[in-house]
Amino acid sequence: MDISINASFLPQDDSEAALAFYRDLLGFEVRKDVGYAGMRWLTVGPPGQPGTSIVLHPPGVDPGITDDERQVISEMMAKGTYAGILLATPDLTATFDALQAGDAEIVQEPTDQPYGVRDCAVRDPAGNLIRIQEAQ
Repeated sequence: MDISINASFLPQDDSEAALAFYRDLLGFEVRKDVGYAGMRWLTVGPPGQPGTSIVLHPPGVDPGITDDERQVISEMMAKGTYAGILLATPDLTATFDALQAGDAEIVQEPTDQPYGVRDCAVRDPAGNLIRIQEAQ
């Protein structure tokens, strides 16, 4: 089998703030910007890696989700416990410094973890946990 990860999905509740974080702060390319019925889906990804993307989507848009479930999703996003992603960089210190200078919400400064990686954690504007580890 030859399988790769094409896209991951993260909710966003403010598309302009999401663009400022992923495009302007992380340096990702905007691959798609699609509007429909007053909502907006953004597909972003790292330059030079066209086969890997993150789709930033409106939360709770699945027609099978109830209003109560949408409320839970909103509450979990506000607490930063709904979604997250793990990224990697060859220079964690420089990446962290850029995120801190860009006023990203810092969750954890660069730390040597007991499980063998050095990483840090921030939240994107929607509250998603973004862990970034130093590429080995």
